[in-house]
Amino acid sequence: MTGGSAGNRDIRTQDVRAGGHRLRVHTCGDPSKPAILFVHGSGPGVSAASNWEHLMPVFAEDYYCVAPDVLGFGDSEHPDPAPAGGMPEYTTVRARSLVGLLDALGITKAHFVGNSMGGMITLRVARTDPSRIDRMVLMGSGGAPIPPGPDLMKLITFYQDPSPEAMADLLLRFVDDPGLFAGKLEEIARNRVALATRDDVRRSHLGTFVPEYGAATFTEDELAAIPHQALVLHGREDRMLPVAAGYYLAENLPNARLHVLPHTGHWMQIERAAEFTAQTKLFLAE
Repeated sequence: MTGGSAGNRDIRTQDVRAGGHRLRVHTCGDPSKPAILFVHGSGPGVSAASNWEHLMPVFAEDYYCVAPDVLGFGDSEHPDPAPAGGMPEYTTVRARSLVGLLDALGITKAHFVGNSMGGMITLRVARTDPSRIDRMVLMGSGGAPIPPGPDLMKLITFYQDPSPEAMADLLLRFVDDPGLFAGKLEEIARNRVALATRDDVRRSHLGTFVPEYGAATFTEDELAAIPHQALVLHGREDRMLPVAAGYYLAENLPNARLHVLPHTGHWMQIERAAEFTAQTKLFLAE
């Protein structure tokens, strides 16, 4: 492991060897407390810090918070070449690396909070290594065999025009209320483009979204075999993964409950941070 610091002084940053790969990992809180593994979603320029940094100190009051840059994202390792088989195979490799991360940190079992593709990866861990998950929160989660929303193609095809203007347009599609950015949209877009246009980040994105392999989805029978208590959170106005995907997961996971937030897009943890935190804390504390 190598140490470092994150933007928030309460968050510690280190590189960890996990499942044969190097992951950039942010942690916050007391390691003796129950652990939460925060698993971010996909997208050009995404990172664990951009998704979870504002929430980790809040959850650290009761939990040990762990938020990695998922393999093939941000400052974690980017396999070269990317795993053959597109998203389905890459999802399995990413799930394996997260189990390796728990091993490296000495965590026997953790709550998983997965956003979008992070929910898909969480479901894969639940299938392959069920004993490593306590409870799971699936937020705007992938994994349902349901056509994506109209804006997901903007994310997938970003590298056809990887400009700050295209990034700004893409960011607006993640939320229901554009006012969320409050004059900071151009700055945020420039920062994300700087990361997204790195050769390794671009390679991992293109290695994930390979059309002939499609998405990593779960059948009704596969979901029915997952026994974990699950909270499915979905924004009603999600234009990336429609709310029908949340209903599918909640209807087929045997111990799931569903909470749909109105006036909410794909980035619930940012757009509705207070509601997301309250719902998640209540569920995990049961």
